[in-house]
Amino acid sequence: MPGRLSACVPILRMADSRISLPFYVDGLGFRVQWEHRFDPGLPLFVCLERDGIRLFLTEHPETAFGGLVYFYVTEVDALTQSFATNGIDIGDGPQDQSWEVRELSLRDPDGNNLRFGQPAQR
Repeated sequence: MPGRLSACVPILRMADSRISLPFYVDGLGFRVQWEHRFDPGLPLFVCLERDGIRLFLTEHPETAFGGLVYFYVTEVDALTQSFATNGIDIGDGPQDQSWEVRELSLRDPDGNNLRFGQPAQR
């Protein structure tokens, strides 16, 4: 098929990179792949990566707050424990959902929703 899709990278808004980046890097285990600013003092645009998954964070105002990203994961309970160990508030932890997924829901410091789901064990 011509023009096949090869990747999708969600872009989430952040208000202050000094607060948001530690959440993703120190708390969730992403690493900064690269950063871009057109000039000093202008909004920051960052590419994060973990386990081959990329995520863009931006301070640019044309992106709205309150996005949602769904991550398919293996071992959601172990991942949740690693987040908790890194100081992330995991709330009630993973929950078994009626759509046969065990899922952890988090909010980042900017109100963006992050969900980590693993197919339920049968």
